[in-house]
Amino acid sequence: MNPLFASHIYQERRNKLGAAFSHGVALFLANGESSMNYPANTYRYRQDSNFLYFFGLSLPNIVGVIDFEKNRSILFGDDFTIDDIIWMGDQPKLLDLATQIAVDEVRPLAELSSFLKGKQVHFTPPYRAENKIELARLLGKNLDELTPSVDLIKGIVALREIKSFEEIAQMVEANEIGVHMHTLVMRYCRPGVTERELYGIAEGIALGMGNGTSFPVILSQNGQTLHNHDHSLTLEDGRLLVMDAGVENVMNYCSDHTRTLPVSGTFSTKQREIYETVYQANMAAIANCKPGIQNIENHKLAVTILTEGLQKIGLMKGNIEESVALGAHALFMPHGLGHQIGLDVHDMEDLGENYVGYDDTMQRSSIFGWRSLRMAKTLRPGHVITIEPGIYFIPHLIDIWKKEKKFEAFINYDKVETYKNFGGIRIEDSVLITEEGGRVLGKHLPKSVEEIEATINS
Repeated sequence: MNPLFASHIYQERRNKLGAAFSHGVALFLANGESSMNYPANTYRYRQDSNFLYFFGLSLPNIVGVIDFEKNRSILFGDDFTIDDIIWMGDQPKLLDLATQIAVDEVRPLAELSSFLKGKQVHFTPPYRAENKIELARLLGKNLDELTPSVDLIKGIVALREIKSFEEIAQMVEANEIGVHMHTLVMRYCRPGVTERELYGIAEGIALGMGNGTSFPVILSQNGQTLHNHDHSLTLEDGRLLVMDAGVENVMNYCSDHTRTLPVSGTFSTKQREIYETVYQANMAAIANCKPGIQNIENHKLAVTILTEGLQKIGLMKGNIEESVALGAHALFMPHGLGHQIGLDVHDMEDLGENYVGYDDTMQRSSIFGWRSLRMAKTLRPGHVITIEPGIYFIPHLIDIWKKEKKFEAFINYDKVETYKNFGGIRIEDSVLITEEGGRVLGKHLPKSVEEIEATINS
C-alpha cells in the first residue's frame, strides 16, 4: 500500500473543508484502473489528487464521502476477494485502511447510490469518461445534466494551494530526485547519443527513486515546439536540447524543471545571447517572488526583460512598455510564466484553470501570450509556483505574423528570419513562497551558462 501522512492530517483537511458547508455531502470517486490495449493490461495506476488529499488511499473502486450535515466521513468500497488475493497477495481490510486516514465508517459500495438519494451532492469536474458515466448513474442524471459544485471547487483550491510543512517536505524530496535526473542527463548529453537514450535515463531515475515522471517527458532538439514528446532524433553538434521533466515521489508530490543544453558542450555566441536573456528573466522573476505580489506582475517583469534582451540582439525594437502591453513578445514566448504545482504538476487544473490561477480580483486577458498565463493571482506564503520563461523561434508562427505584418513596429522580421532554425530555450524552477520571499525547492540544479557547460563536460 502507498505511504500515508499521519491520520489526523486527513481528518483536519476534511474538517476544514466541512467548515465552509452546512448542507449536503461531498463525493470523491477514486480513479479506476485504465486499460492500455486489453482489459487486464493497465496503465500505471494514478489516484485522483483530490481523493489523495482528503482520503490518502491509492486504491481503485472506492469512494470517499464527507457528510457536511452530520460532520462525518464515510468510505464506500469492498474488501478484496480470494480471486484478487491469488494475483495480488494478502491485502488489508478496508476498515483497517480507513482507520489509517481517521475514517470510522465503512460501507459496501452497493449502498452508495441509496445513500446519496435525496441529498445535495457536491462533486468536482470529472476528467475521466468512466467517472463521468459513474457520476451520472449514481445521481440518476444524464451526462449533460452533471453540474460540478463551484463552492466545492473554490473550497478545495483554498485548501490545496497553500502547502503545509508536511507537503513542502515531500515536494523538496521530489525536486531533489528531479535535480538528480536532470544532472545525469546533462552528463550524458553529447553528439551521437539519441534523444530516446536520454529519455530512458530520465524515466529510469524517476521510476527508481519515485513513482515515475510527473508528466510525459519533453526532451527534444526541436525545442521550438513547446510540448515536444518526440524522442526520435540523434543529438547533433551545434544544436540545443530542451529537457522539461519532473518526478512524482512515492507520496505523489511533483517536481518540474526545465534546462536547455548545448549538445556540443559549449553554447555558441548566438545561443549564449538568447540563453543569457532567458536566464536573466528567470532569476529576476524568482527574486521578485514574495507575498502580496500578483504573479501577473512577475510575468510582466519576465517578458519585459526578454523584450529588452531581444532588442539588444536586434530581433525587436520600439517602445518596450507598449510592446509588452500589446503582446508583441508572444512571438517569442507565447506561454505564461508558470503554474501552481503540488499533487499535480499543473496543480488542481482539473478543477478549472480560472479557479486556480485567477480569482474575483482579476480576469484572464484575451491577448495572445498574456491569456496563456495559468497563475496570475496574488502570491501568499505556502504557494508553490513554477517560473519558466523561454524564447522560441517557431517557423510557422513567424511566417503567419510576418505575412500579416503583425507588430512590425516592434519586430525586426528580417533578423528573425535568420533564427528560424534556432530552436528554443526554456529555464524552469519550482519556487515556494515564504514570509520572506521566494525559495527554489530542492538542491541547486546547474543553470548558468558556466554551470551548464561545466556539468556537460564533467
